Amino acid sequence: MANMEKQVETRRVVRVQAQFLRGFCIQVFRKLGLAEEDACIAADVMVSADLRGIDSHGVARLGFYVDGFRQGVIMPEAKIQEVAESSVTAVIDAGGGLGHPAAYRSMEKAIQKAIGAGIGFVSVRNSNHYGIAGYYAMMALQYDCIGISMSNASVFVVPTHGREAVLGTNPIAVAAPAGEEKPFVLDMATSTVPFGKLELYDRMGKPIPPGWATDTSGVPESDPKRVMENLWNRVGGGLLPLGGAGEELGGHKGYGLALLVDVLSGVLSGACYADLVNPRAADGRRLPSRIGHFFGALRVDAFRPIEDFKRAMDDLQRRLKSAPRAEGQGRIYVHGEKEFEEAERRSCAGIPLNLGVLRNLERIAHEFDVEFKPQ
Repeated sequence: MANMEKQVETRRVVRVQAQFLRGFCIQVFRKLGLAEEDACIAADVMVSADLRGIDSHGVARLGFYVDGFRQGVIMPEAKIQEVAESSVTAVIDAGGGLGHPAAYRSMEKAIQKAIGAGIGFVSVRNSNHYGIAGYYAMMALQYDCIGISMSNASVFVVPTHGREAVLGTNPIAVAAPAGEEKPFVLDMATSTVPFGKLELYDRMGKPIPPGWATDTSGVPESDPKRVMENLWNRVGGGLLPLGGAGEELGGHKGYGLALLVDVLSGVLSGACYADLVNPRAADGRRLPSRIGHFFGALRVDAFRPIEDFKRAMDDLQRRLKSAPRAEGQGRIYVHGEKEFEEAERRSCAGIPLNLGVLRNLERIAHEFDVEFKPQ
C-alpha cells in the first residue's frame, strides 16, 4: 500500500516557473553563507538542469547541498585559488567550496586562454559536486569555441569484472557550435545511468531495468533502494559502467572512459580519485569530498574558419537526421537536440516537480525562513 501511495504521489506534478526556482535557490544559498555571485551561479546551473530535463541534477539536489554545508563537507566561504598556470593551462584549488562557482570560473579561464592562444585547459582540485557537466561545456559556444567539461564523482560504479564500486559516474560533456542547426551537446555519464536515475526510480516506486546495477555479489539488482543503501553503506555492488557487465557489450569501454575522467580530473589536478573521493571518518562521518574537474576550450578559427566549421556541422547533423530510420522510429536525434527542445517547452509551461521534491523544498524553505509560494 505504501509503495502504491509513493507511485501516486510521484506521478502528480506541479509546474513551477524557472525564475521562481532560481530566486528561491539563491535565497537558500545566501542563508547558507554563499556570496551573492556564487549563489547566483549555483542556482543557474541547477535550474538549467531542470529546464533541460535533467531532473536528477536540478532543484531536487538542493537538500543534498544543504546537508553538505551543515556537515562541513562544503565550505561556504571557500577561497578559489590559482596554484599553477602556463599560457594555455591552469590548476585551480576550489578551497572545498561548492563545485558550481569553481567550475564556472575555471571554464571562464579555459575560454579566455583559448581566445588568446587557440586552446585552454584548466584542472580543478579540492572541489565538490558541480551539477550538470554540459552547462560548462556550453559556456564556450557563445565564443565560437568547442567546450569540454568532465568531473570525477562519488564512488558508485563497479569496474568491469569487479563487485564493489571503485569509480564515480564521472561525466563527460562536449559542446560544439553549429550554424542553422542546434549546437552539438554531448552530456553523458560514463556509467550505464547516473546515480540520480536510481533516486528517480525509487521516488516513482519502479524497479530499475536489468543491466543498470548489481548487488553485493555482482548479480543484477532491480531494487533501486537496495542499490543505493548498499552504496551509501559501502558494502558492495553499484552501478555498471557504460555498456553493462563484462566485455561482450563493451562494458570495459565505459570503464575506460571513467578512468580517463579520473586521470584528467583527479590525478592531473591533484584531487582525489577512484575510491579516495568522498572519504569517510572512522565513525562514518562525511569528510571533504576533494573532487576534481577538468575543462577545455578550443577556438574553432584557430583550426579553420568558423563559418566553414558551422556549415560543416550543419551538414553533418542533417546527414544524420535524414538517414534511413529503423522500423517504428519517427526521428533520429543529434545529441543536445532533445534537451534544447525540452528547455523551450519548460521555459513556457514551467518545470514539473513531483510532490516529493516540492515537499522537500517546502521543508528547506521553512528551515531557512524563505518564502516558497510558487505560482
